[in-house]
Amino acid sequence: MRYAVMNSPLGLLTLKASEKGLSAIHFGSAVPSHAVVDLNAHRENLKQLQEYFDGERMVFDLPLDIEGTPFQLAVWKELQNIPYGETRTYGEIARQIGKPGAARAVGMANHENPVAIVIPCHRVVGSDGSLTGYAGGLDLKKKLLELELQPDPQGQLLFT
Repeated sequence: MRYAVMNSPLGLLTLKASEKGLSAIHFGSAVPSHAVVDLNAHRENLKQLQEYFDGERMVFDLPLDIEGTPFQLAVWKELQNIPYGETRTYGEIARQIGKPGAARAVGMANHENPVAIVIPCHRVVGSDGSLTGYAGGLDLKKKLLELELQPDPQGQLLFT
């Protein structure tokens, strides 16, 4: 595993990758003491994340090396279908993967998402449009949504 730490508008992000692809993004500096820091191995990961934060990238095109249950993998795949600047509810995601009663399980899968931002779990909101749960905290979720969402004509963001 190779690690890199980048400064972002959200603070420090630690990236972890195998030879196959990006396997984790952690909020803060989380490089184990024995780990190999290799910015070159993360060149494309860092580039695409920076483009995202600069408002120049709406879709990530990175190889991923993530593991999860079949349910988690289905949720994470569906999250990648949420367009930049849009949100979906946990219930909508559950219906899209053919599990209409599994909104809470979708929330748990979101919580276990190993590559937040790249797999945009921040785009999932409560059934009433409210911000709910985010591994990095609701403040970071709000910042990510503000980065993507355009205000309505009165200057108000379209979520609560």
